[in-house]
Amino acid sequence: MNFSLLTRWKASLPVPVTKVTEQSSGTDTLDAYRVVLFNDEVHSFDEVIQQIIKATQCSRLKAERATWEVHTRGRSIVYFGPMSNCLKVSSILEEIALKTEIQTG
Repeated sequence: MNFSLLTRWKASLPVPVTKVTEQSSGTDTLDAYRVVLFNDEVHSFDEVIQQIIKATQCSRLKAERATWEVHTRGRSIVYFGPMSNCLKVSSILEEIALKTEIQTG
């Protein structure tokens, strides 16, 4: 193919359009914050499971997995979300004196 024909052919092709998406950061990002639950030697498995369910509205299976992780690793991230929701979750967990921390993502 000669150069001028190739140039005209390329010029006739449609120009691809790249979509630009805006990413939010900071407090608007849904997973910008997380609630970490720490292990203690005071509460039973069932107490912790029930409180996680109450705080996060998750399934029993998910609460059991988080409780087991707290027991074996010493801590578990039990909730991701905006700061206002993390504060609510943390306060519900702390109703029975569980130890929590809110961390940034």
